[in-house]
Amino acid sequence: MANVEKLSITLSKEMADAVREAVDSGDYATTSEVIREALRGWRFKRITVDPSDTATIRKLVEKGTASGRSVDAKPVFDRLKKQYAALAGKRGQKLETRKTVAKRRRRS
Repeated sequence: MANVEKLSITLSKEMADAVREAVDSGDYATTSEVIREALRGWRFKRITVDPSDTATIRKLVEKGTASGRSVDAKPVFDRLKKQYAALAGKRGQKLETRKTVAKRRRRS
């Protein structure tokens, strides 16, 4: 994330506990990840198109078609996992997952 801005937010105790629980369970590595995903969901909800709005749907389909050929994500992620595993192996480390990062952070 090259262009980030730090914000301070206030949450109810219940919301703050839910955010911490998401990290402690290993679902997320940081509280920031939880908040970012929640904001993405909020933004998506706000831009969701009414299924009966065919004119907007047509425009979005045309925009998507014009954007170029799609790429299957699985081979890309598989290649990246192999690269990072190889880098970790050269350093004598194991490749960490979100869960292992969260566990390590809880211990420290």
